[in-house]
Amino acid sequence: MKTAPIPRRRITPSVLYPGTPVLLMTTLNDDGSSNISPLSSFWALGNRVVLGLGVQGQGYRNLQLRNECVLNFPSSAQAVQVEAIARATGCDPVPTAKQAMGYVHVRDKFALGGFSAVASTHVAPEAIAECPLQVEVSVMAMHPPGEDDGQGFVIVEGRIRCVHAHEAITVAGTQHIDVAHWKPLIYLFRHYLGVSEPVGRNFRAETPVGASV
Repeated sequence: MKTAPIPRRRITPSVLYPGTPVLLMTTLNDDGSSNISPLSSFWALGNRVVLGLGVQGQGYRNLQLRNECVLNFPSSAQAVQVEAIARATGCDPVPTAKQAMGYVHVRDKFALGGFSAVASTHVAPEAIAECPLQVEVSVMAMHPPGEDDGQGFVIVEGRIRCVHAHEAITVAGTQHIDVAHWKPLIYLFRHYLGVSEPVGRNFRAETPVGASV
């Protein structure tokens, strides 16, 4: 017996963020300080990461000069801090395209967002101490889009050098993150969301559901 078709319609969304983690990328400025760039285009596979990065920001400029960064993952409790730096750019003067979107120049985004810096172990940019998950990365390549469609971004390939995690989100005595305690901040069609309790377990998971992955 056939079921009734589920109604659907064709749409053209202005952005396609069906649910991605928010991350704060730190890079090294010319004066040795660290810049923070909020990003929402990210995925990882093995020890590789891929980022979507706008070319108008200070983060892109810094990566061109020094191919290192730290990917800091805030928790859902830090949405206000993330939004506090959302309009800030390290570029001075502010690029015209960013001015039109309401960006303003801020040199010290750590102070603006109420963050503090902590030294990294394998790369020069500092990590954000308050972010529960911090991933040190060496950039391997930056690629423009396959077609020159004027979107103004690059696709960044990186290699994970080191991962730091707050002890509160790890499973003691293991290398695992405790998904019952780690609540990442999610970017969903330009809105911030948290995550609920675990609802299942993949067959490759190494620990019980509700505890860790």
